Amino acid sequence: MKNEMQIQFSALSQNESFARVTVAAFISQLDPSMDELTEIKTVVSEAVTNAIIHGYEQDPTGIVYISCTIEDGFIDLSIKDEGIGILDIEEARQPLFTTKPELERSGMGFTIMENFMDEIEIQSQPGKGTEIRLRKHLTNSKMLCN
Repeated sequence: MKNEMQIQFSALSQNESFARVTVAAFISQLDPSMDELTEIKTVVSEAVTNAIIHGYEQDPTGIVYISCTIEDGFIDLSIKDEGIGILDIEEARQPLFTTKPELERSGMGFTIMENFMDEIEIQSQPGKGTEIRLRKHLTNSKMLCN
């Protein structure tokens, strides 16, 4: 059975915890391990923070969009913004690369996402925004909402 949810919220840093808790609550029906749950919450945090800090450059009028689908033990996540976009995706994916060193950003966001998820796809257009699509199979998932 397929189950889906979508949320959108203002690009405010305090909404990052809202996003991670909401996604965690939604996927809890799959009974993920604590490690899997922590990894997914971390990935959501990284992607939302990137949208707020880099995509919208901390402009609170921006909107962050999250959709999550669970089906057959797989989680498909999309975190999207309509911000400034990424000029060079390959460069942005390099460990330690950051466009905001003055904010003490580690430049590890995409690396963390790649390590914690099975698949990652980044689509971006300068001036139009970025969408990060993430996929993970939960090892011991079971549908609790049949």
